[in-house]
Amino acid sequence: MPDTRLDDDTAARLLATAVENVRRDHPVHWNHVVSSDADLVPQRVLHPIFAGSFDWHSCVHQTWLAVRLLRVRPSVTGADEARRTLDGLITRANAEVEAAFFDGPGGGFWERPYGWAWLLVLDAELRTWGSPWAAGLAPLSTVLRDRYLVKVAGSRLPVRTGTHGNTAFATGLVLDAARAVGDSELAAACAGAALRWHREDAGYGGFEPDASDFLSPALTEADLMRRVLPADEFTAWFEAFLPDLEEARWKVLREPVPVDDPGDPHGSHLVGLALSRAWQWRAVAEALPPAHRYADLARTAAAEHRAAGLRHVFGHGYYAEHWLGTFAAYLHLNAFTP
Repeated sequence: MPDTRLDDDTAARLLATAVENVRRDHPVHWNHVVSSDADLVPQRVLHPIFAGSFDWHSCVHQTWLAVRLLRVRPSVTGADEARRTLDGLITRANAEVEAAFFDGPGGGFWERPYGWAWLLVLDAELRTWGSPWAAGLAPLSTVLRDRYLVKVAGSRLPVRTGTHGNTAFATGLVLDAARAVGDSELAAACAGAALRWHREDAGYGGFEPDASDFLSPALTEADLMRRVLPADEFTAWFEAFLPDLEEARWKVLREPVPVDDPGDPHGSHLVGLALSRAWQWRAVAEALPPAHRYADLARTAAAEHRAAGLRHVFGHGYYAEHWLGTFAAYLHLNAFTP
């Protein structure tokens, strides 16, 4: 279960940061393919909902952060201002502009899979909450739901990187979202892809982390597989996947990675790595039998990574604060539940 010990002051600070981020247009990481000078338009023209927070995917998940906090802490300080901000952004007219881009030739790959996954998490959060913002977002969420379905159903190979392209991370988020809203077709496609990509994986031998990782390829894969395998099958799979987890070579996976400069873009990624590892180690511990030889190891690793990551969420500038609050909130609150 998620750790819900999120105090009111931290919740208010996370919400205020998220609202400031989704409003803030600059600096912006503008990475569209440009075919002519006519394409050189402000981000807010193409993406009237998600132009803030440095880049599109961060703006999507910072919007989710604001929504999540409003759902679980409706009286948190700053809630009224957050609602006004979201009322102005998540409109059907704005979503239709966003949808037109993603339904066009450039939208088949831009922000895939990470941004698409967070958009579907946001959509599911709104729909399971019964929020009127769900109808406003619907033109965009419908396009990206259909695009994700086609992509995940047709992908023969996974992407195992520790950054945005990781297909296990995105597919785990989309699987949770699909299950939350009763989308059995999308859920089945995600589960099928997980098994196709990873069912036979054994003897993991990757070298991690890389300097820019905010995900552990190993733990992200395990976090997906615990979603799709029965408990006993997951235990057997995990034992085969990391048969030597207690050995010295995996100290780099069991213990938090030192962060020399949390304000550096790659340094902030390592903070995110600690936070994502925290919830993934926790999920692994909960999926294993309580007395399993790896269960205490996983619980200890989750606690150590949690402490290491939360230490650096605030106070390190925009390169860190435009996104890290999402991972802190997901660690505390998960998604889709009141």
